[in-house]
Amino acid sequence: MSLCPRGTIPYRIKQGDTFNILAQRFNTTIKAITSVNPGVSPNNLQVGQSICIPIRRSVVPCSPGNRYIIKAGDTFSKLSQRYGLSIAAITALNPGVEPSNLRVGQVICLPVRRRRR
Repeated sequence: MSLCPRGTIPYRIKQGDTFNILAQRFNTTIKAITSVNPGVSPNNLQVGQSICIPIRRSVVPCSPGNRYIIKAGDTFSKLSQRYGLSIAAITALNPGVEPSNLRVGQVICLPVRRRRR
């Protein structure tokens, strides 16, 4: 995949993807996706094509060292296993975050330095 500018994440087009679907999935706009992908025709997306998706990072009430950016496939359960924390501890660190509605690019509080290998 090509390098994406700051504030975006790389994404590989899958069957059925449209800029409209991607905008909804990643909580952004068609205009924002189009602006970071000059030369990409939204009407001619190819499976496997690499594009960049703008992400909105909200400020969360925790120190920068404890901020974690949600990636595709992340769940509180997977994060609890990866970082050796209980789901209850992650939930307590993130009041107002719906564990069943995590979005790629969303910022949560997580003591990332405790990562397990």
